[in-house]
Amino acid sequence: MSLAEKICLSAAFLFFMTGLLTGIWKYRHMARSEDATSPVYVDIAHRSSLLYSFAALLLAAFSAHSVLADWVNTTAAVAALVFFAFAIGTYVIHGLLQDTDNQLRRPHRLGKRQLPSWVTGFFMLLLIVGEVGGALVLGAGAMLGIWKG
Repeated sequence: MSLAEKICLSAAFLFFMTGLLTGIWKYRHMARSEDATSPVYVDIAHRSSLLYSFAALLLAAFSAHSVLADWVNTTAAVAALVFFAFAIGTYVIHGLLQDTDNQLRRPHRLGKRQLPSWVTGFFMLLLIVGEVGGALVLGAGAMLGIWKG
């Protein structure tokens, strides 16, 4: 098994466990709430963790079939997975702080602090490049591998 596959499967496990644990957190909020709801970012952290766990499995499958060099696959996998993890972490932080119901609403806030206006946009640009770029490299490598000759 390649390093990229090992990293993707490890991330899938961590994201899945995060999804299960944030599910408990979500349920506790729902059980205590008069309207049986949880804070927005507790719900988002729960759902995104589960979705990202399966996305990491997909990246592992792409890695397994990719004809690209191992270092390219590993770099692409890490790029995507790091930003998956950052996204989940951001949702958990907003869930803990209960500071917003829309992290992209201006002014951007983190707890009681207002973030500089460029921070969120710059992070989103990096996230897009990392997630889409990493998935594109692994997917293209896999397509080359399964459709060759």
